[in-house]
Amino acid sequence: MTLLPALTLGFALGLRHATDADHIAAIGTISTEERSTARAAMIGASWGIGHSLSVLLVGGALVIMRLPMPVRLALALEFLVALMLIGLGIRSLAARRRAGHASATRPLLIGIMHGLAGSAVLAFLVISTTTSAFSAAVYLVCFCLGTIAGMGIVTALLTLPIRASAKHAVRVERFVRVAAGVASIAIGLSLAHRVGVEDGLFAATPTWTP
Repeated sequence: MTLLPALTLGFALGLRHATDADHIAAIGTISTEERSTARAAMIGASWGIGHSLSVLLVGGALVIMRLPMPVRLALALEFLVALMLIGLGIRSLAARRRAGHASATRPLLIGIMHGLAGSAVLAFLVISTTTSAFSAAVYLVCFCLGTIAGMGIVTALLTLPIRASAKHAVRVERFVRVAAGVASIAIGLSLAHRVGVEDGLFAATPTWTP
């Protein structure tokens, strides 16, 4: 892969990666704490920065060494993400009122966890499509920039229903929060089943391949 395709593809896939269902579910449980579109975008960008740190450190190390992540470790990280989604969903449902401005620390940590879980597949993709270490580095950096930008946009959009219904903001916020919580739990349970049962995390020999 030459430089320009690596740059373009990396950024485009980063934008696409930000819209994965588990990512939106996780950030959706936090974005309901914000009515400001700008602050919500910052929350999403914070998630993207955390995700990027994991990808650049772990995924970059795997790419440099041209090694895949051990299958059971990759599955264990995915399973932890599933548990995190379930926990975030329960927290969102249990919250009785808006907590004020959301902290940037929580989305940063959630992004780090998501990045760790996604590093196995991303590293495999980069290793299989690039031969140059420089192209691989450009791809990873552009992927991360696309993810940060994409999640900032997605999180800002999640606040629009609340802002558009100023008269019924509290009611709409409650509906969005409950919907985000239910979605996060459902996606977390689905992911846990896939990783634990279908991909064989708890089996003698895992069946998952990146």
